[in-house]
Amino acid sequence: MDIIKSIEHEQLKNKIPELKVGNTVRVHVKIKEGNKERIQVFEGIIIKVQGGGVNQTFTVRKISYGVGVEKTFLVHSPLVEKVELVRVGKARRARLFYLRDRIGKAAKTKEQVGARIENKEIVIKEDLVEEAKEESAPEEKPAVETENVTVQETVDTVKEEPVEEVKQEPVTEKKDETDKK
Repeated sequence: MDIIKSIEHEQLKNKIPELKVGNTVRVHVKIKEGNKERIQVFEGIIIKVQGGGVNQTFTVRKISYGVGVEKTFLVHSPLVEKVELVRVGKARRARLFYLRDRIGKAAKTKEQVGARIENKEIVIKEDLVEEAKEESAPEEKPAVETENVTVQETVDTVKEEPVEEVKQEPVTEKKDETDKK
């Protein structure tokens, strides 16, 4: 593997969310203020996804107090804690820059009818590890096959506690003498 690719491979996240343009997402970002570190949530529509590898980015747009705010996030950044899918949008373009000119409800994408909200993740690092194994020389099989049998013993411990009985006193109804008049 090339030196640059090996360094980039170390920086990649194991799993990244499946990002599609038009989807409404909730991005959890780490923010450091002085000594404190907290997570801030940025919810909006993905208007573009670009790049690949370590440099892959996605831009999220939301309208806050009547002002449009766009933030661009690195997919593999350690500051991006997680990305949640809120709703699946219907988009027929790769870039939704026309949403910048829209106001109010028109600035949203239509929701895909019948779409399931699943947080699908794409596994990256396992694929690269498997490719490296395939490129190496195949190992010779041993002449005698041996099986390693491992036995796992499961022990359930149940702690019994005495049960207290509840005594109920019979309820007797007293008739009011004032009702008989």
